[in-house]
Amino acid sequence: MSETFRNLVEHAQILIEEHKIPGAAIGVLHDGEIEAAGVGVTSVAHPLPVTADTRFQVGSITKTFVGSAIMRLVEQGSLELDAPLRQLIPGLRLRDPEAQERATLRHTLTHTGGWVGDFFDDLGWGDDALRRMVEERMPTNPQELPLGATFSYNNAGFYLAGRAIELATGQTFEAAIADLIWRPLGLQQSCFFPEDVMLHRFAVGHIQREAGPEVAVPWPIGRAAHAPGGIVSTVGDLLRYAQAHFSGPSPILAAESRTAMQTPGVSTIGDDEHVGLTWFTNALSDGTRVIRHSGGTNGQIAGFWVVPEQHFALAVLTNASNGGLLTRPLYLQAIAGYLGLDDPDPAPVPLAPEHMRAVAGRYTSALADAIIEPGDDGLLLHMHPRGGFPRPDSPPGPTPPPTPLVFYTSTCVLATAGPFRGGRGEFGGWQNERPTWFRFGARARLREVEA
Repeated sequence: MSETFRNLVEHAQILIEEHKIPGAAIGVLHDGEIEAAGVGVTSVAHPLPVTADTRFQVGSITKTFVGSAIMRLVEQGSLELDAPLRQLIPGLRLRDPEAQERATLRHTLTHTGGWVGDFFDDLGWGDDALRRMVEERMPTNPQELPLGATFSYNNAGFYLAGRAIELATGQTFEAAIADLIWRPLGLQQSCFFPEDVMLHRFAVGHIQREAGPEVAVPWPIGRAAHAPGGIVSTVGDLLRYAQAHFSGPSPILAAESRTAMQTPGVSTIGDDEHVGLTWFTNALSDGTRVIRHSGGTNGQIAGFWVVPEQHFALAVLTNASNGGLLTRPLYLQAIAGYLGLDDPDPAPVPLAPEHMRAVAGRYTSALADAIIEPGDDGLLLHMHPRGGFPRPDSPPGPTPPPTPLVFYTSTCVLATAGPFRGGRGEFGGWQNERPTWFRFGARARLREVEA
């Protein structure tokens, strides 16, 4: 074990004890070598040591696998990014007529579909689960924003992307991902189904409560949600997958496809952060570009970063709802220790009290409402969970403590403390000098109209 990686693991051990995170797996790929380790335990109820090969739910990191599979099918001529989805999914019905007519795969992969994104249901474990989600549930899903107008993180779009993969390949979504991605890359520790997971050491999720972490149930997120976030994997498999997105030859994707996935496209926060095709991207301190994706399921949080030109990747998998308190600090330490680079937070800028009052209000979304109020030196964000994941009747999780926010432009804010520390937000859709939405956690929450 290199000294740099040993320091990373030691820091992880300190952080999991400080924040009462039960366990984590950490892996780094650098100079062609993989180093991986586990810290903590798989479950507070039935603890086993986390190892480098412990399987975690990687959540929405799955979306980059979906994007990679689609780009392979585009290369083969089986799919088109800009063809209307109704041509790829015959009989497609969406609630908004314009979206039904014009929505494309590009809209789904860039989170610009505009329909409610956190839209979940459990439709059983049959091979028809994804088809039923598209045919029975998506026609009822409200359109919150105009098609293509605004980035807002959209899980529901990946039901459509996954269904397009099924129809293009004639396979189930899970079988197609295995054939298009896992087998060509030799990923032998990745799976979707609980019956495959339970044969190996795996982590269970935990909800962080005042008394400490509590095992989260249910463990599965349901088969209908496999395309938005169903992969279970290890840090080793994620790092082997990362190599397919490095510069140079790739066993699964042409250079043009990787460029399309990694090139900054739609703005996600201000001018600094963007999404390509599933990959989020920003520049490091020297201009080097990093691509990344996080993942969150019921009590499991994951972080995954790739620096293609440096042939570097980091995966951090945790089994706690507050795992973000581990993932970002380890990322900053890793790029500093291995690459001598930094990804600094922006400097705050002072704004007039009237500006603070103008953005105050309640902003609503499917899973959690955000209440913004002026604070002593900036804003205070109060997040109020509403429940609804992984099933419509799932209860809300605990309410996090208030989060202080500071402006670093006239529209963008940074969380400076608490479980969302380092998170960025943006106020947009300005009308009459007031915003109509607030994007935080990548979701554009609509401002509640005052009576």
